[in-house]
Amino acid sequence: MQEELGGHKYSVESYWEHMVHDYSGLNFFEIQNLDYIDYLTLRRDAFITKMNQSEKGQEYLDNAYRLEETKPNREKLRKNFGKEG
Repeated sequence: MQEELGGHKYSVESYWEHMVHDYSGLNFFEIQNLDYIDYLTLRRDAFITKMNQSEKGQEYLDNAYRLEETKPNREKLRKNFGKEG
């Protein structure tokens, strides 16, 4: 993940590993030796936990979840458009 901090163009190459470390307590060697699926699971959980710590992050998660939905919420649609079900 490339982040611009302070106007410079440096990027942090170990961003995700650092986030997984903070979340799990595993050291970098232990993280590198994880099964890939286990690593991705921890990375996802660490990201969600971090986003959940701020109002802006919670809004991001709500929007991300809404965009993942593939089935319409028919009850809410009926309520918004005034049709009875």
